[in-house]
Amino acid sequence: MSEPLLSIKDLSIDYRTGRSHTPAVERTSLNIEPGEFVSLVGESGSGKTTLIHGALGLLPAEARIRSGSIAYSDVDVTGWNDRKMALIRGNYVGFIPQDPNTSLNPVKKIGPQVIEAVRLNHPKSRNFLEAALESLRTAGLADAGRVFHQYPHELSGGMKQRALIAIALAGQPKIIVADEPTSALDVTVQKRILDHLVSLRERLGIGILLVTHDLGVALERSDRILVMQHGVIVEQGPVEEILRDAKSEYTRRLLAAAPSRHAGRLLPTSRVRVTEPEAQAEVLTADGLTKTYRLRGRARLTALGNAGLTVRQGTTHAIVGESGAGKSTLASILAGFTTADAGTVRLGDTELTGLRRGQLREIRRDLQFVFQNPFTSLDPRFTVRRLIAEPLTAFGLPAGDRVSELLAAVALDDSYLDRLPGQLSGGQRQRVAIARALALNPRILVLDEAVSALDVSVQAQILQLLVDLQAELGLSYVFVTHDLGVVRLIADDVTVMKDGAVLETGPVADVFADPRHEYTRQLLDAIPGARVARV
Repeated sequence: MSEPLLSIKDLSIDYRTGRSHTPAVERTSLNIEPGEFVSLVGESGSGKTTLIHGALGLLPAEARIRSGSIAYSDVDVTGWNDRKMALIRGNYVGFIPQDPNTSLNPVKKIGPQVIEAVRLNHPKSRNFLEAALESLRTAGLADAGRVFHQYPHELSGGMKQRALIAIALAGQPKIIVADEPTSALDVTVQKRILDHLVSLRERLGIGILLVTHDLGVALERSDRILVMQHGVIVEQGPVEEILRDAKSEYTRRLLAAAPSRHAGRLLPTSRVRVTEPEAQAEVLTADGLTKTYRLRGRARLTALGNAGLTVRQGTTHAIVGESGAGKSTLASILAGFTTADAGTVRLGDTELTGLRRGQLREIRRDLQFVFQNPFTSLDPRFTVRRLIAEPLTAFGLPAGDRVSELLAAVALDDSYLDRLPGQLSGGQRQRVAIARALALNPRILVLDEAVSALDVSVQAQILQLLVDLQAELGLSYVFVTHDLGVVRLIADDVTVMKDGAVLETGPVADVFADPRHEYTRQLLDAIPGARVARV
C-alpha cells in the first residue's frame, strides 16, 4: 500500500500570548491519499487554518509546533526551516490561499507571477513561458494568452482564483491544499471553481484538501469529511456515514444549520407573540430606478436600469444576484444613501424622490439599514450601550431602559452593555447592529448581505432572530443576498437581478419551482448541499 500524500500525526500547535502559550491545535491527525478529495470543516476560530499553516511551514513567528509530526509521502518534515519547506511548497504541495485580491501582486501581470512559480519549482526548465501558459490552461483559463498579459484588477473574481490555481499547479504538485478558495466568490463562480478542482483530481490523480466553513460545499464534493472544533477534530469519516449517523453533537448542529436541510421558510419560535400584519399593504415601492456612474474619460457604467420592486407589510422581499448585479445599488437608493438618476421610491404614501436631507432624516425613523460586515459597521471605540443609544440620542429621545429592551429583543443581556465590539463574536456584533437598527421603531429594515460574513450556525441563529422579530413587531425586510439557499429560509418574495436589470420577480415558491429565466435556473443549480437535503 502506498504512503499517504500527507500524514499529520498527533500535531499540537500553540500561540505565544505574553509569557504563556495558548493551545490552538491539540493532538490532531489526518491523512490524504492519492486522488482523494478531503474537506476540513470548521467555523471561525476552530483551528483549521492554523493546522494547515503548520503543515505547510507557514506559521507566524508567535506560533510553535509543541508536539506531533508532519510527513509528505515518507519524508518527515517536522521542524524544517522555511528554506527547506519552500522546496515542498510548490514541488510537492500546491497551496491556494483564500483571497486572490490580497494573494496576487496587483502591480505585476498574471503571466510573470505564474512564471515566477515555475522558475522557483523547476529552475532547470528550458521553457518557462510555455510551462506558465500550460498551468493557466490546466487551471481552466481557456484564453491563457490573454490572461497572461493582464493585471489582477482586469480579471473577475473567478478568473483571479483560477490564476491562483495556476500558480499552485506550476510545480506539478501531488496534493493541493485550498484554504477557503471560494468563500469570496458568487455561487455560480464557486460551483465552477469546485468543479475544476474535482476534475483535476480525476484527470491528474491529485489529492485535494479543501479547508472550508461551508458544510454544504464540503458534503457536496468530498470523499471524506473532517470536522474541527476548538483545535480538535471531533469527527471524521465518509460523507454518507456522517450524513447518516454523525456522532458529534457539534457536527449534528452544523448539519441542522445548513440552509439545504430546510425545505421551506423558517417559522417563528413558539416563545414569540405573533403580530398579524394589516392585510399586507404595500409599505415600500420602487419603479423605473436607474443609476449611471461616470468612469474615466467618457465611459459610463449603468449600475441600475429601470429597476423596481414592491415590499408588503410584514413580509420579506429578497434581492438576489451576483457581484455587479446592481442589488446593493438598489438597496442604497431605497435607503436614501444614493440618489437615482430616474425613477421613484415611495414609503407608504410618501414620495421619497427629491426629498431634502432634513426630510430624509425623518424618513430614516421608519427605514433602517443593516450592513454586511459586523466587524466594520460598528465603531470599535464605542461600547454596546453607546452604539445602541446613538440613534435615540440623535433624535432627542431618552435612551435609559430602551437600550436594555433592545438588547433583550436580540437575545443579549445587560452584561454586554459595557463591552466593546472587539470583545464580541461575529454573531453578537450582528445582533448589536440589528438592535441599533430597531432603536427608532422602524417599519422596514434593509439588510445588505447581513449574514454572508457569518459562520453557518451563527447565520442560522441570526436568520431565526430576524424571523422572530418580524413576527413579533410586524417588520418588513428588504433582504439583499447572493445566496438563494438563504432566500428559501427567510423570504416571501424575490427579485433576481443581473447586470443592473431585474430579470424576474415573484413569490419565492413560484420562482424556485418554475424559474422563467435561464440565469435564475443557473443560480438554483449552483446552490450547494443537495446531498445534505436528501438526508
